[in-house]
Amino acid sequence: MASDPGRAGGGATILVVDDTVESLRFLAATLEQAGMVALVAIDGLAAMDLLEHAPPALVLMDALMPGLDGFDPPRRIKADSRFRHLPVVFMTGLTETEHVVRGFAAGAVDYVPKPIVVEELLVRIAVHLANARIAQGSQLALDTAGRPSFAVDDELATSWLTPLAAGMIERLFPGWRAHDAHLPAPLADAIRRLVAADAPEGAQAALEVGDTAVKCTFLRRAAGGDRLFRLTENREGDAERLLAARHGLTSREAEVLFWISRGKQNREVSAILKISPRTVNKHLEQIFEKMGVENRASATAIAVGTLSR
Repeated sequence: MASDPGRAGGGATILVVDDTVESLRFLAATLEQAGMVALVAIDGLAAMDLLEHAPPALVLMDALMPGLDGFDPPRRIKADSRFRHLPVVFMTGLTETEHVVRGFAAGAVDYVPKPIVVEELLVRIAVHLANARIAQGSQLALDTAGRPSFAVDDELATSWLTPLAAGMIERLFPGWRAHDAHLPAPLADAIRRLVAADAPEGAQAALEVGDTAVKCTFLRRAAGGDRLFRLTENREGDAERLLAARHGLTSREAEVLFWISRGKQNREVSAILKISPRTVNKHLEQIFEKMGVENRASATAIAVGTLSR
């Protein structure tokens, strides 16, 4: 039972920092037996260098080391916005209150007394990994407030969803619920394509759900490894309905304005909507008056702004 919490962090990368080779070997073996990946550094400087190249999910750091001791790296870590949610647990044989207080003041979230008790260490690591995941998810959710966004882990299991994303997916895929561990198959397949292609930030995967075109945009990969995505959906006529509602236009006027905003000339709009060029001009006159502008360029700029928002 004692080791099960440790396995809850299975696959997590832990950076172990200790200037004693025997301790490094013991801790690395312990973590790997619990299903985690251990990175090792023999001092604080090496640890900071590793952070730049292979960000871990948690740092386990000896408090007393030559050069850059274990109390200084947490300060540097917390000062870097990329690692703000990275938990640091320090190991120490110094159990006096002043040393413990010093460790927490430096930014550590916990300490483990030496000699290390394996069961206790694994439990503490599991708890802090879970807390860091929740904290980071909450921050990312705040960062994407007002947008349908979600995050998945390396197994494409959902780590968190904003309420808008949960509502959208439930509506598009009846029977799916936000508490389900994995996303609906069509959406999961779209994400899998992006992941397999090692897609850059901003890359999109599209899918059709009934009469709705859904786009899944890869935003970034979080320090903990989760991938963050945003969803957008478009139904035929959405843009025209938005223009009509926002600017008090009739349905036909909104259609004309939509195609004008897409760079179409009057004759092209005439052909698309199957109306005469003269009728297009008449609609444009009404559009200018209702929008309070004098020319096509102004109406186009406002329309593009409306649609982009």
